[in-house]
Amino acid sequence: VQLQASGGGLVQAGGSLRLSCAASGSSNSINAMDWYRQAPGKQRELVATIRRGGSTNYADSVKGRFTISADNAKNTVYLQMNSLKPEDTAVYYCHAIVVLITHEKYDYWGQGTLVTVSS
Repeated sequence: VQLQASGGGLVQAGGSLRLSCAASGSSNSINAMDWYRQAPGKQRELVATIRRGGSTNYADSVKGRFTISADNAKNTVYLQMNSLKPEDTAVYYCHAIVVLITHEKYDYWGQGTLVTVSS
């Protein structure tokens, strides 16, 4: 599985951005996809998850502002980010989890895309 993230950029506080993560390869074996972020000097944190059945989870810090969605026909996951705050500034990474019928679990990461929110 290969993941290609895009959509980062510079935005003013209160603005919006949409990140995209296109999966290729054995994308039909993906069980869940996530967006993580890592701010300078901080640990990488989980932002949002979408599972194969469509269920989602969000970090408390982004609930009500961010929406994760998937276009299965395009093998693409999106992260719509609204009401952005300076503290949302980070490199955002997409991540995929594959669990095989043998219960083996594999993790795949895309390259990061930088989101900068100015105050």
